Amino acid sequence: MSSEPTVKRSTFLKAAVGAGALLAAPGIAASAAASTRTAWSPSGASTARGPVAASAGAAGPSAVLTNKVADLTGPGLTDRFRMAATDLGIPVRTPDGRMLFMFGDTFENPVVGGGWWRSPVALWSTTTDLNGGVTWSGAVGGAAAQQLWDYPHDNPTFSTVLPSDVITIGGSMYLHAMVNKGLGNVVWTEIWRSDNSGANWYHTGAKFPSDLDGGLFQCLTWGEGNDGYVYVYSTGFQRNKPIILKRVRSNQLANPAAYEPWGWRDGAWNWGNPATPILTGSFGELCLRPLGGKWVLTWFNAGDYRIDGIIMDTPTSNLYTAYRQTLIYGGAWGQENDNHVAQLYGGYIIPGSTLSDLHLSVSQWKTDTGWPYRVMQFRTRNFG
Repeated sequence: MSSEPTVKRSTFLKAAVGAGALLAAPGIAASAAASTRTAWSPSGASTARGPVAASAGAAGPSAVLTNKVADLTGPGLTDRFRMAATDLGIPVRTPDGRMLFMFGDTFENPVVGGGWWRSPVALWSTTTDLNGGVTWSGAVGGAAAQQLWDYPHDNPTFSTVLPSDVITIGGSMYLHAMVNKGLGNVVWTEIWRSDNSGANWYHTGAKFPSDLDGGLFQCLTWGEGNDGYVYVYSTGFQRNKPIILKRVRSNQLANPAAYEPWGWRDGAWNWGNPATPILTGSFGELCLRPLGGKWVLTWFNAGDYRIDGIIMDTPTSNLYTAYRQTLIYGGAWGQENDNHVAQLYGGYIIPGSTLSDLHLSVSQWKTDTGWPYRVMQFRTRNFG
């Protein structure tokens, strides 16, 4: 077994850039003028809901306030689970009321490639005061965090399986996972299910080809509405593609044929049309959640090297004119502060967050040394 992934994540993460430009970055994601940008339709006619060729967004009236709460993984924090080096930390509320955090490529020692390679693995938390920082109550698998299902890494078909997002529907949890042969090269994706708050997982039989929707249904995020549907935003796993939208009945999550695309056709958006990008850009990890009567999307904006957030009324809202803010900027090593983080990615909403007090799990990996490679918790106020 190889000690590290076939393709290094350094080809996948944007390198740290000069701190001067980053430290001068404004606290608002886009100018207010962007909210008046005219949309473009395939017919050439203006429409408030048609596809738009350039990214935009309605900025809020004041800058958000962001601070680091704590490191969540690393020596002294997760080495007791034999997982000192890990990333992602996708959080979800379990059916029994705890939180479960889902991690990607994980190693025993505090360095990428540092022995006992596993993915995905998961930790539980009973934390109720997010401001004090998330702490761990146990690992899936026992004293040491075990890979959620058995497979050999770097086998002839694929190298690793990475979590994309996890959702709780009633008494069951569903994990969408990407099967990769080298990072950024998705072979297929699939859905796993747990009926005991994450303790055991089994394959639902749902598999999606990597070229589905032109390769835009690989890395996804999902949230359950109050109308019986789960809404899904997805993109490619190359950090250079836009996002599309689908929906599926909550009780049909493991049925690939039940996913219904949202697309622009004959001058209008409708369900059942071929999927049309709903927002252009270079999207990395995604997190879509219903929150406080609204919907929130947070994501790693690879093109601009930062984590952004959008607040919308519904998943079908016009994302070009929706309220948008930059939550955390990329930064340079040795020049980090509360809202500038070197080689950041991820950015998942932690359960218990509110629109005005948002907590995120954020990953970081120093690619030239292999450490830090960890998950951190950040708090953002004044977002919504």
